[in-house]
Amino acid sequence: MSEDKEAQEDELLALASIYDEEEFRRAESAQGGEIQLRLELPPDFKVVVKGENLTEYDVCFLPPLGLNFELPADYPSMSSPVFTLSSKWMSRAQMSSLCRRLDELYEENQGCVILFTWIQFLKEQALDFLGIQSPLEVIKGGSKAGGERRKADPQATALSQCGSHSEAAEETRREAKKEKSQQHPADPRAVLVMDPRADLLPQLLDFDEEQRQKAFDGKVFGCGICFVEKLGSSCLCFKECQHVYCKACMTEYFQIQIRDGNVQCLNCPEPKCTSIATPSQVKQLVDEELFARYDRLLLQSSLDGMADVVYCPRQSCATAVMVEPDSTMGICSVCQYAFCTLCKLGYHGLSHCKIPAEELRNLRDEYLSATSVGKKFMEQRFGKRVIQKAVEESFSRDWLNENCKGCPRCGTNIQKADGCNKMTCTSCKQYFCWLCLGLLSKVNPYSHFNNPNSACFNQLFQGVDLDEEDAFWSDEED
Repeated sequence: MSEDKEAQEDELLALASIYDEEEFRRAESAQGGEIQLRLELPPDFKVVVKGENLTEYDVCFLPPLGLNFELPADYPSMSSPVFTLSSKWMSRAQMSSLCRRLDELYEENQGCVILFTWIQFLKEQALDFLGIQSPLEVIKGGSKAGGERRKADPQATALSQCGSHSEAAEETRREAKKEKSQQHPADPRAVLVMDPRADLLPQLLDFDEEQRQKAFDGKVFGCGICFVEKLGSSCLCFKECQHVYCKACMTEYFQIQIRDGNVQCLNCPEPKCTSIATPSQVKQLVDEELFARYDRLLLQSSLDGMADVVYCPRQSCATAVMVEPDSTMGICSVCQYAFCTLCKLGYHGLSHCKIPAEELRNLRDEYLSATSVGKKFMEQRFGKRVIQKAVEESFSRDWLNENCKGCPRCGTNIQKADGCNKMTCTSCKQYFCWLCLGLLSKVNPYSHFNNPNSACFNQLFQGVDLDEEDAFWSDEED
């Protein structure tokens, strides 16, 4: 008995020296403890979710197996440790199979301490022993589907092998059928700790992300900005490209970009790299006020990129408004203002927009200089018909400004094709001077050009090229 007691104490001390507190905890009131066993996964291990679309996830860590044990007084000479085996993702059938294998290992090494052998087997060989290979299929919606599978087949797993035609899968099924035919009862030492109502996939991915972060925090990285080596816990890793920079440098970089409104430019500083920092990473490095600005500008930037979203033109409101395709009417859901999406004035139905010529010309130039994608976006936002109309109207205005003048009485655009500088409005029939746009007398319109005090004295034919046969015009021809 004293030899058993000494062997037990030596084994427990050895486990405490090999594994940290997260992996091994010794019981306070008895000779025993609990070990969290992290299974070693092969490289490029994947988890597959089968549904309408096949989705794969790279996984480096799966939730550990829990081995709870208590050492009898006559261990290791006569008795095996009393234990339970628990898991969040294995089936009871799989864990029962592992429990039986642990019993076999003790029988093969009877009289010797066995805990370290059990640990090595579970960590390094459990997956191969159970025939579990990558990729693994997660039953979507976990609880009900997994429960039905386990009811129909006691060998079913929450994670099952994907690839029905692989040799390994066939071998696994044969072993499962063989084991089922032997009708092994479920081992009471196999404990399921998975919540049957919870979806398994998020639990697996969250655990994997947590363990990846822990592994990252313990490594040393060199920052490419300040060139100082720091622990991963003081660094930021961009998700897409895996480039690493220290948090101090990235905090300053993010603060400058957010204050300048460049929320879409929080990308990896590596030249030509397009990876973008996630909102959760930004939130870790900036204060609440700056993050609120980042969040607001990011939302606004996203809305600006949507062709069917415009903003209420009232400065006191500026609410995002959804508009129908090919419609120029927007109705603000907050202030109920109905406006034209093109000119931003009150909605005017089919009447022409009262857009300043400069703004209309800018819209036309932006459209004509845009790429095919940009043109399509503008057509979706304003409507193809509206864009076409704006371009045509802008060109018409430019032509009118260059070739016409407005009647000084009614404003009708008048083009001077030929003839003298005494003009007659085609709309109101008013006589006026083409040079100074002054109104002319209906009784004697030429007196304006014959009066020495007039600015247009002797300029009736100013700017006119006279042919010999067209040297004179009558009032009727005018």
